[in-house]
Amino acid sequence: MNLKNLRKKNKKELNNELLNLLREQFNLRMQAGNGQLQHTHLLKEVRKNLAYVKMLINEEKKGRNNNG
Repeated sequence: MNLKNLRKKNKKELNNELLNLLREQFNLRMQAGNGQLQHTHLLKEVRKNLAYVKMLINEEKKGRNNNG
């Protein structure tokens, strides 16, 4: 996921992306707990993407939508 692409999304799209990432993180954690997860790098990638989305949502809340 690219930060530039995320910045182009509106608040509703960011919230949908956040929900999708949280679901994906949950599923990956369940797979890891069961020993079925083969690509462990996905956990870190999803966590990073969650941080990006949350950062952009907070920027919009505070009115600091920096386009650049």
